[in-house]
Amino acid sequence: MSSVPAFKRLPRAVREQQMLDAAVKVFSRRGFHAASMDEIAEDAGISKPMVYAYLGTKEELFVACLHREGTRMMQAIAGAAAPDLPADERLWRGLRAFFGFVGAYRDGWAVLYRQARGEQPFAGELATMRARLVEVVAGMLDHALRAEGREIAAIDLEVVAYALVGATESLADWLADHPDADPEKTATRMMNVAWLGAAQLLHGVTWRPPVD
Repeated sequence: MSSVPAFKRLPRAVREQQMLDAAVKVFSRRGFHAASMDEIAEDAGISKPMVYAYLGTKEELFVACLHREGTRMMQAIAGAAAPDLPADERLWRGLRAFFGFVGAYRDGWAVLYRQARGEQPFAGELATMRARLVEVVAGMLDHALRAEGREIAAIDLEVVAYALVGATESLADWLADHPDADPEKTATRMMNVAWLGAAQLLHGVTWRPPVD
């Protein structure tokens, strides 16, 4: 009797998603270096040669995981924030979609934010995704400013966008560690911090250091 495992034939796209699901879990649990292709194959219920045949080396597999999770995140945000909404509602919906993604895909967030940021060349992939997110936030703020008949220097807009994205990422990391936390309530907390500051900016209110 043959000892070779029999695998159910599935469409390639379905099989690849199974492999990526398993890889995200293992990378999240073990980290890139400690994760093994044997464990990923076992979690996916397939043979290790099939993982290599479909998605390449461990490095290529990790990049594929980054791209899938990053695309999921950006699609969630872009689909939530319609351009014709008021500025505060656009930001709120974007935050709610972002934290909803983190709540639904905690393993995916761990791979994106924790595993990738300290590893080259993966940190470069993450930096590219973050830059796209900063562009989205800066665009939302610029749109709101123009609706108010105001403009600010591009560098100031970029700095505010980076600050908002950085704070949101940090709170998302907290959410990933607290499975009982409600993503929508977390988005509301972030909105209270972010929008109070952004609303002041939109109305031209700035803080200046005291004169010595």
